[in-house]
Amino acid sequence: QVYLVQSGGGSAQAGGSLKLSCVASGDITTTYCLAWFRQVPGKEREGVAKMSSGTRRTYIDAVKGRFTISQDNATNTLYLEMSNLKPEDTAMYYCARRQDYYCSGGPPVEAEYPYWGQGTQVTVSS
Repeated sequence: QVYLVQSGGGSAQAGGSLKLSCVASGDITTTYCLAWFRQVPGKEREGVAKMSSGTRRTYIDAVKGRFTISQDNATNTLYLEMSNLKPEDTAMYYCARRQDYYCSGGPPVEAEYPYWGQGTQVTVSS
């Protein structure tokens, strides 16, 4: 079993910055694909960014140049650094992990990830 515990998030003004963290524990492997998703009420969960243990990173167009996904292997902590935030970034954010696979091409797909964090709210005001 793998456990993901999130922290960070909160509220920010448009143009501001926030950083999300996600610590993995349990039966984690050194080959993985990690991702961040977000969801607003009434809409499907949207993949935002992903990366593999080989450091390949993928972002959706809406966040390119503003969000950065990274991983601290020493602490098994996944980060999402968000800058130049916009009101449309307001959502519940989730980290996700799949193991023993590198990331494939394209945006993150919810069904591919068996392990999820508990979610953290990000609210951006104009």
